[in-house]
Amino acid sequence: MAPVEQLYEDTAALVAGVAAAMEAACRDAIARRGAAWLALAGGRTPLPVYAHLARAGLGGRIDAVPTDDRCVPHDHPACNLRNLREAFAPDPAIRVHALTAPDGGDAPSLAQAQALLATRLGPFDVVLLGMGADGHIASLFPGAANLRDGLAMDSGADAIATVPDPLPPEAPFARISLTLPRLLRARAVHLVVTGHDKRAVLRDVLQAPSSPLPVAALLRAGAPIHVHWSP
Repeated sequence: MAPVEQLYEDTAALVAGVAAAMEAACRDAIARRGAAWLALAGGRTPLPVYAHLARAGLGGRIDAVPTDDRCVPHDHPACNLRNLREAFAPDPAIRVHALTAPDGGDAPSLAQAQALLATRLGPFDVVLLGMGADGHIASLFPGAANLRDGLAMDSGADAIATVPDPLPPEAPFARISLTLPRLLRARAVHLVVTGHDKRAVLRDVLQAPSSPLPVAALLRAGAPIHVHWSP
């Protein structure tokens, strides 16, 4: 199944479009099941989307988890959990659960992620992913020693501990990441991408189905993926 591409004239229009889609999905989940279950990317681009949801008055419980997080203490500026909780602070009905241990230890963080996900086996109502210019999604980086473990659809694992190679100088930390099969266990998956360089990566991946990049594995998995792009 080919991804559904939605192109926007600028980042503000992209944020509005993604926010509207996520708000509708949350309201539908609350109406049908009493709560919504989300997996959310960190980073700057989606933060205005989360701020919109926090102000929307969704009228029900939202449980969320980062798609990935750095193995750092929860009060560290690089912690996705911290940034997500700050974005959702205006609505106490939106609860963001930790993938990592409070002190950021690698092994305790993997145990924390596995224990959390073992209690929440149902599909996500929405997964929101970003993509790096190197084609990584969540913290599934090309070059990581155990990338195969994160992408294998038959691994049976919901989360892995991984170390990017090379380490990004702006965030040189080990990571916990949801695996591709866990990310795809979802009612809707949205991939949010900005910039012409990343648009070129997506175009190359769509034209080369055998690409080894993590984003290629996402797009060729056969699940319906909504791709949102702006300059």
